[in-house]
Amino acid sequence: MTEVLPKHVVRTGALKVDEAMHVRHPLNPNSDVRIHPLSRRAGMKRAHLNLGRIPPGKESFIPHAHALQEEFIFILEGAATAVIGETRVSLAPGDFVGFPTDGVTHHLINTGTRDLVYLMGGEHTDIEISKFPSIGKVAVFDLGVGTVQLYDAISAETKSIAEWVAKKD
Repeated sequence: MTEVLPKHVVRTGALKVDEAMHVRHPLNPNSDVRIHPLSRRAGMKRAHLNLGRIPPGKESFIPHAHALQEEFIFILEGAATAVIGETRVSLAPGDFVGFPTDGVTHHLINTGTRDLVYLMGGEHTDIEISKFPSIGKVAVFDLGVGTVQLYDAISAETKSIAEWVAKKD
């Protein structure tokens, strides 16, 4: 007999890697993350929790700092280096890292020999402002409309959310 679960329960052991959302940050060619949106599967809207997987030698996104949304990661499997401001910290299973909205940039790199598996989560708001000091840009995300406005010292560019984070394989 097949067990019928309420939407509130997500069996992560049954999730298939090839069914995850494949994200590559458009401003970092070494970005490569497979993401299962756990909280959305359970019907949550105000907070988000995702199961992420980064292949060996690849990176999460690009060094960034959030202005409005706090974020965190929790390492489940593999080895990583977190770049927090100017500091590099080795991470292993069981390590938790919180990112308050204090202006300090953060970034995650898989430095192990197998996939890095981790939880990432935090607050969800329709508007978010992120700074990317390594490339001299600031982004304003409007998730309600589905756009990202990207600014630097002399120009502005608008992209859809899909253009910002997703690339078909």
